[in-house]
Amino acid sequence: MTHSARTDHSPDPSSATGRLEEAFARHRNELLGTLFYLVGNREDAQDALQETFVKCWRNAEQVGQVRNLKAWIFRIALNTGRDIRQTAWRRKKQSLPEGDTMIESKNSGPAAELQHQERLDLVRQAVAQLRSEEQEVFLLRQNGEMTYDEISAAIGIPSGTVKTRMRLALNKLRAALAGL
Repeated sequence: MTHSARTDHSPDPSSATGRLEEAFARHRNELLGTLFYLVGNREDAQDALQETFVKCWRNAEQVGQVRNLKAWIFRIALNTGRDIRQTAWRRKKQSLPEGDTMIESKNSGPAAELQHQERLDLVRQAVAQLRSEEQEVFLLRQNGEMTYDEISAAIGIPSGTVKTRMRLALNKLRAALAGL
């Protein structure tokens, strides 16, 4: 009798849940970073990431019909992040101090690491200063690698408005980061 069951614990890339697990593993850091900017602190971002995975898992039967799995996951993450942000705002929750860096440096040496960390902090501050509408569009475009049309469909606004918000976000970021 032929036994075709997988003996290791890696996801089956041919199954919808396997594709979903693999996509989440591949994009975890980008998702967490995007959610961090949306909700304002690391703890809520991690909660939102877990909730996003559960929502995706519950809708895994849709994975086979999704053209852009990353964009689909990021759209669900965006909605989850918005919900958590609204809840946190209602509770007037204060952001927790950031403990570790979200992106590991590939530079070597303490001076290079310090420079990298300073630049990263400036970029984070500049993104945090964007209006929430601009921030969402920027993060979905940059981290989610979504097209303007996909962003338009995800947040329910015209494509022209998405492009305008992106242009405004980029202009503000260029101005804020001109000295880098």
